[in-house]
Amino acid sequence: MLVRLALALLLAAPAAAAETQVAVAANFTEPAKEIATAFAKATGNTAVLSFGSSGAFYTQMAHGAPFEVFLSADADRPKKAEQDGLGVPDSRFTYAIGRLVLYSTTPGLVDDQGAVLGKGSFAHLSIAEPTAAPYGQAAVETLQKLKLYDQLSPKIVRGTSITQAYQFVATGAAELGFVAQSQVINVPGGSRWLVPATDHKIIDQQAVLLWTGAKNPAATAFMKFLRGPEAVAIIKRYGYEVK
Repeated sequence: MLVRLALALLLAAPAAAAETQVAVAANFTEPAKEIATAFAKATGNTAVLSFGSSGAFYTQMAHGAPFEVFLSADADRPKKAEQDGLGVPDSRFTYAIGRLVLYSTTPGLVDDQGAVLGKGSFAHLSIAEPTAAPYGQAAVETLQKLKLYDQLSPKIVRGTSITQAYQFVATGAAELGFVAQSQVINVPGGSRWLVPATDHKIIDQQAVLLWTGAKNPAATAFMKFLRGPEAVAIIKRYGYEVK
């Protein structure tokens, strides 16, 4: 009887909690924190988050950084991860579609059509480094479409990630800058222009399970949770679209 009871308790016991190392594109910082909290509450597992530019993360992963899940700000790097043997084939999916915003802490400076860019009545315009951060590339594409890139190039200051690009504006180092909508959606005041999605390549943010996490139940569980209704609701609340 005691043996049967012990076996029943063993079978009923939840699996031991585990943790997974997740590399997260900087634009997704706040929603990722909320998702990680919800994930821990729902599963008992811990997602240890690291934030930075997608390009910098890819370089680190290619040199052996022990990340198990990669949430990129684009589709190119997760696809490359699969091609280079870093990512698990067929694990890649779009978790969010991002939006670019021209933002200033100064009320009235940025109009709702972005015409302030053509006036050039500012000293500094911040963007994320385009070679490392997809939001920076989207900013360059927007300026090129507006035929203002060459004109404004001397005024552009580049952040190593979209986080630093936002910090330049938030601290007044730049009067305005191109940032992720998710960074300012809950920030009151200031002025902003939601850049039309047609002005740049779609910001298709994809996740991929890395081979380093293929045998970690917490990594596979996090990938599954990211596609679930609770995570999707958080993602949408920060202004992202979800396929």
